[in-house]
Amino acid sequence: MSLLTNKTAIITGASAGIGRSAALRFAHEGARLVINARGPEALDRVAGEIRDAGGEVLAIAGDAADPVLAERLVETAMQHFGGLDIAFNNAGGLGDLAPIEQQTAQNWHATLDANLTSAFHAARFQLPALYARGGGSLIFTGSFVGHTAGMPGMSVYSAGKAGLIGLVQALAAEAGPRGVRVNALLPGGTDTAMAAQFATTDEIRAYVEGIHALGRIADPDEIAGAALYLASDLSSFVTGTAHLADGGVSITK
Repeated sequence: MSLLTNKTAIITGASAGIGRSAALRFAHEGARLVINARGPEALDRVAGEIRDAGGEVLAIAGDAADPVLAERLVETAMQHFGGLDIAFNNAGGLGDLAPIEQQTAQNWHATLDANLTSAFHAARFQLPALYARGGGSLIFTGSFVGHTAGMPGMSVYSAGKAGLIGLVQALAAEAGPRGVRVNALLPGGTDTAMAAQFATTDEIRAYVEGIHALGRIADPDEIAGAALYLASDLSSFVTGTAHLADGGVSITK
């Protein structure tokens, strides 16, 4: 039997990068999926890949920070697949990269909405559905930035990701007695469009690769593998963690 047979999962930020890889990986392991991202065309392409491989998936475009959308994702899982077992809240954004004195209140609010407020809305709708199922796994994508390393120009992003870990710890304490595990997945540098916003030159990319103990950044599928571990019963005694999948950047930066 595959790792996620008869499980239903929500994945946000699923149109590209880590989210796309996780959607394909979860579907391959037997999960029925409700996937989300802002862009409908790219999201529909991922859904098509899953269906072509024999998987079950529904695609719903929208902003993960919108509470109406967060509720709709859960309702869709309940109505079409009979419940919810896993949620991988992967949507987020870097925001503007600049020294703090150049940051605006508008960017502060937008970046925290993308990385932290979206997690709040996700949790308040997803947890009751997971409780109704008798347990499950709730996962949020964090970052080593704001946890084990500080990076110049990323103060606002760091604040959102650091806050996410505090939220995860509290939710794990709340949800554990009801059978739900809650974890933050903290990737290192990963070959995604978001990472390209930071590594804008060959020199910067070489620097980013070099600060990892493995001397490289991750392929998105490697991070999806870590998400699969947290989603599956392989991690049945893992909760409340800031789970690093960072290529050793935390021990070298």
